[in-house]
Amino acid sequence: MPENRLSPPESVDVPLRGAGWLPHGYHLDPHTHPHGQLVYAAAGVLATTTERGTWVAPANRVTWTPPGFAHSHRFYGRTDARLLSVPPELCGELTDRPSVFAVGPLLREAVLVLTDRPETRPGAHARLLAVVMDELAETPEQSLHLPEPRDDRLRAVTDLLHADPAHPATLAGLGRAAGASERTLSRLFHTELGMSFHRWRTTLRVHHALAHLTGGLSVTDTAMVCGWSNPSSFIEAFTEVVGQTPGRYQAELRGR
Repeated sequence: MPENRLSPPESVDVPLRGAGWLPHGYHLDPHTHPHGQLVYAAAGVLATTTERGTWVAPANRVTWTPPGFAHSHRFYGRTDARLLSVPPELCGELTDRPSVFAVGPLLREAVLVLTDRPETRPGAHARLLAVVMDELAETPEQSLHLPEPRDDRLRAVTDLLHADPAHPATLAGLGRAAGASERTLSRLFHTELGMSFHRWRTTLRVHHALAHLTGGLSVTDTAMVCGWSNPSSFIEAFTEVVGQTPGRYQAELRGR
């Protein structure tokens, strides 16, 4: 694949399709599209952020952003990034909110062809895009979604955790720093974010773990850096969230 860089859009009126190798930490500022957009990291890790939170997609996931959603992207590890636009008339076939879908072999190859090869026969890309949409419509969402709060007290807590995901503080301790009781914060995590404090912090740590593993850090060192007391508990949590062990994830990265 050519060593080119994707141009960061602001607010665009034409569909985007492209591919490029992006360096670790590359960031696309918030922007919108009148069409839907699929972004796939064939190697590396992609994080897509909207007002509703952050979605992370390793190389076995693809992110979906419907038309009109302001969003930004950040890439972790040297990333083989694939951008694919979806015409507005086809967007109704997918969910009307940002999401992440699993990537099977057929979907992966179709996205690679659409973003890497010129169209040699009229209508070939449209036909292949229809295959992509059919695959996505039959694929369950596997969202590594980290929702963000609106309540100021809850945001104070999540900001502290974002700054140091490995911090071992309890919810009661974080509440004292944020000026809210443990009971209030626990209720807010469930009502605003739809998950427990433990689940939210685990997902945050897994997001960071994906970036570290992609960068080549060992499973043991990643567990320690991200706040797990031992590799076994990290492997269990990572497998539950991502759907494969961290060792398998790194092996697939090397294979790609």
